[in-house]
Amino acid sequence: MATFLFDKTIFGPVKSRRLGVSLGINLLPNSRKVCNFNCIYCECGWTPQKQGNERLPSALEVTRQLEAKLLEMSSHSITPDVITFAGNGEPTLHPDFYKITSEVIRLRNQYCPEAKIALLSNATTLKKKGVIEAMQKIDKYILKLDSGIEKTCIRLNKPIGKFSLSILINQLKGIHKKLTIQTLFIKGMYEGELIDNTSMQEIDAWLKLIDTIKPEEVMVYTIDRDTPVKGLTKVPLPELKRIALLVEERGFKATVSS
Repeated sequence: MATFLFDKTIFGPVKSRRLGVSLGINLLPNSRKVCNFNCIYCECGWTPQKQGNERLPSALEVTRQLEAKLLEMSSHSITPDVITFAGNGEPTLHPDFYKITSEVIRLRNQYCPEAKIALLSNATTLKKKGVIEAMQKIDKYILKLDSGIEKTCIRLNKPIGKFSLSILINQLKGIHKKLTIQTLFIKGMYEGELIDNTSMQEIDAWLKLIDTIKPEEVMVYTIDRDTPVKGLTKVPLPELKRIALLVEERGFKATVSS
């Protein structure tokens, strides 16, 4: 059951915990989630088991709605800090992601040239040519890495289809510039077993991958809304700050949200 869904293709602007004044773009249906992950903490709820011919907004619809919103904001002297591809699942699954990205950048340049273009993604589609080409135009990639241990990634993210942490890391290693790693830390019970990606074993494995990837920034955060799995709890702010300090000691910028 969904806990929170964006009911518009263009949503906001909202005050993001991590990005400032963010205008969001949802390239997925407004009534259901479309994703190749089924994260146990996802604010959008569970990924439907059957996904097929969902109605996705066309490139023309996205362009027209974004331009209308930017004109509206301009009339109220509001400028976004960032225009963010996010929404009800994984935005890079949209077949016209490259074309839409190009149009978004054109409109950004016309109406709010100081705003950044950001992508929130689970990083599993980096091998696709259109996604790679689109990302080369984007200002900021915020890519998910919830654990340095594959078994934990699978338990937390419940990928649909094949998943290899080593392949994912090899893809992330080639980015560096503009890359932000975001990690959601959480504790609780799932399917009768404790799940906790804040243990020393977990943190040590995760930090080793941060050393390998060498991102520009690491975002450390925890749940903010209801989750589809009951019994999951927020990680306290002091503990998040402790984790961020370990990142900074390795020479990487770290930000914390709680």
